This record gives sequence, C-alpha cells and structure tokens, in this order.
Amino acid sequence: MDPAAPELKHMSVEAVRAVPVAIDEVSATARIQANPHNVGHAVVPVPGRIAQVMARLGDTVVRGQPLVAIESATAAEAESAYVQAEASLRQAEIAVSKADSDLARVSDLFEHQAVAQKEVLAARTTAALTKNSVEQAHSVREQAKRRLELLGLKPGEFQQRIVVTAPISGKIMEVSVVEGEFRNEINTPLITVTDLSRVWVTSEAPESKIRLFRVGGIAHLELIAYPGETFHARVTRIADSVDAETRTIKVNAELDNRAGKLRPDMFGSLRYAGGEAPTPWIPESAVVRLNGSDLVFVEQGPGRFLPVRVELGKPVNNGFAVGKGLKAGDRVVTQGSIYLKAAL
Repeated sequence: MDPAAPELKHMSVEAVRAVPVAIDEVSATARIQANPHNVGHAVVPVPGRIAQVMARLGDTVVRGQPLVAIESATAAEAESAYVQAEASLRQAEIAVSKADSDLARVSDLFEHQAVAQKEVLAARTTAALTKNSVEQAHSVREQAKRRLELLGLKPGEFQQRIVVTAPISGKIMEVSVVEGEFRNEINTPLITVTDLSRVWVTSEAPESKIRLFRVGGIAHLELIAYPGETFHARVTRIADSVDAETRTIKVNAELDNRAGKLRPDMFGSLRYAGGEAPTPWIPESAVVRLNGSDLVFVEQGPGRFLPVRVELGKPVNNGFAVGKGLKAGDRVVTQGSIYLKAAL
C-alpha cells in the first residue's frame, strides 16, 4: 500500500503480547453438592406428639432457632423427678439440721455427766449418716436438673413442651413432619438443615490426567446455569482409588457460595491446569480465514504487510493463543484486515 493510502487510517496495528496460557489441562463434568460436613438433622429426643412446626421448607434459620415443639410424657416424668429430688434434698437438709442439734445437746449433757458416752457416739453416727444423705439427695437433684436441661426444660415448671432447635445455621432443605402426628422413632430426622455458604463440586477426572490435580490447587468451574461465568474452587480431596469401569478418579473441590448462586445438583465442567507458560496472543479481530487457513497480516514497514499462516491455540480473553507463526513483539493488523485480504 502507498504509505499515504486512506485505507491505512482505518487500520489498527498492535504488537503481539505474551500471556500466560495453560501448558496442560483437563476438563471433566462436574456437579455441585452440599458439603456433607455442613448438613444437620433435627430429631426428636424422646417419643411424643408433634404439637407445632415452626419452620417451613426453604426457610433460612440460625443455630438454636426453634423448629418443632413436642408434647411428651417424658417431659412430665422429668419434671416430676426433679420436684421429688428437690423435696428429698430439703428433707435431708432438715434431717441434718436436727441431727446437728441433737449432737450438740447430747454433747452438752455428756460434759455435765447427764448421759452416757454411747449416746454421744450414736448422735455423731446419726449426724454423719444424715450428711451422707444430703450429698446423695443433692446428686440426685443435679441429675434430674441435668435431664431437664438436656430436654430444654426449666426446673420447677409443669406442662412444658420439648422444643427441637436447628443444629446448625443454614437453609431448610427437607421437612418430613406435620403437626399432630406421634413420633416414636427418635433417630428419624424431622427437618434437615444445610449450610450452603460453602459447597462442594465433584468431578470424575480421567486417570491419564490425574497428575495435574493437587490438593490445595485451584480449579475453574463453568456451569450450565451461568454461561460465560467462571467460578474458582480449591481442591480438597482426591480419591484413593480408581473406578474400574470408567477409569476415572473422583476429585472434590470447595468454593465460596455466600452469594447463594450455587445450588446442589447444578451441572457443569471443572477445568484444572497443570501449569502456565508465556505464549503469543492475538485478538480475534486479527485473524483472517482464507482457503481453510488462519492468517494474520504482519507489518513489515510503512504500508507493507506480510500474510502469515498461524496455528491457533486455546481461546483466551476474546482472542487466541498462537502455537506457531508469531512471536511476542511482532506487529499485526488488528482492525481493517479486510483491505489487505482483498489484495490477495
């Protein structure tokens, strides 16, 4: 082209940049899962009738928040046991007081030779026995009180309901209880609460590529639900065995989900790079397709351009890594290549 050609004013020429590009990487299908360490189940501590359900599916709850109220004969038994233990302790304390008074009175009489020594010994024995009874009664009272505390009940009150609370903070993912039903099985979950602030992503990596993964490394997650968006996860576990049928190894990674965008069972792909190296990069607009080949125009001087066949690599940031044909620093046409293509 003539250095004064008007077409040159509509063309842009930029130097080829070197950008970090993964040397080797692996991509495998992936699925979002709840972290099993952040799943809590609310269960009935004792058999009873469900009097009230205070939470619904999808609610966000905090640890200790009431979820279900239960009416149970066990609560009445625990309340009565505490009252009886409290009364027994008071009786034992009264007996100690009386025994101490009797011992003091008998000891005074003995000093004045009004009673025999055996009476003093008998009074001392009675006082010691009553003190032991107080200790035993106190222990029984504390056990009864502890049982009330475990059931979430207050000492000295009657007709209380046992309240089942949220074991962890999170979102209610499952409810399997209705008001009015009687529950006798104490191991069956009533409500399942899951903390989704951090979730797992699970993938099956090919055996031939497992060397690229390492615990603590960063993997890149792309989901069908969010096209064009990349999430970053930290590898937490690599399985110790290979699936004999698929020849894959399970890889677990964890990622932040405080924004709440990620939900269990979302599908996508997990990509992990083994390392990076500086590689020539050109924008997509610099590539010209001609006769089945990819070309770029390299500036040789004012108005002089050389068409160069290139081998494009992976798409990176709206452009391509270049495997062959260019080196960093080469000046290529990035806008207006159509004027040069017409001259070929």
